[in-house]
Amino acid sequence: MQNIKNIIFDYGNVIFDIDFRIAQESFKKLGITNIENFFAHKSHNQLFDDFETGTISPSEFRDGIRKAANKPVLTDAQIDEAWNSLLIGTIQENHDLLLKVKDKYRTFLLSNNNEIHYDWIINYLETTFKLNNYDDYFEKAYFSQQMKLRKPNTNIFEQVLKDNNLNPAETLFIDDSPQHIEGAKKVGLNTLLMTDKPAQLESFLKAKGIL
Repeated sequence: MQNIKNIIFDYGNVIFDIDFRIAQESFKKLGITNIENFFAHKSHNQLFDDFETGTISPSEFRDGIRKAANKPVLTDAQIDEAWNSLLIGTIQENHDLLLKVKDKYRTFLLSNNNEIHYDWIINYLETTFKLNNYDDYFEKAYFSQQMKLRKPNTNIFEQVLKDNNLNPAETLFIDDSPQHIEGAKKVGLNTLLMTDKPAQLESFLKAKGIL
């Protein structure tokens, strides 16, 4: 792509595999009904937005799950296991690829995340790849629960642009969620909707002229 100097990557289903359907089934087993309205890729209960923006704590999130399931006896471990079940993993090739991209562009990570998932991912990176974080792979990694903001709201994109003095006309945002793409467009970012699996990230970037 021409004139692109900066790339902002989403994490889930761009770099790292996640599967909402697994979490839906896990929540069903906890006793939650009407799961498509409660938790899905395109829409979900306000509980998840609040958790991703750090408005509520992990304990408050777990209490919200207990209330939704109408099962006050659910343990923290049961809830965390169900919630983390959507996290699948990534491959070393994607980490190597991110370094190649970083050599050519200023790169950033922008993820809607939450404390329970973040802790699981950091442990996964340490045990699987001997990584403590993503500091070496991006100029900066942004997570919604730390920013108190989330995609697709325009203020989260505006914050990343402002923090790093990025020109949106020279910046590309890559995400797998159409609603997040629309939010990025509102602030003038160039966008690509990720339509492949994370294992195909390199071929996707090559096909789009990024590499």
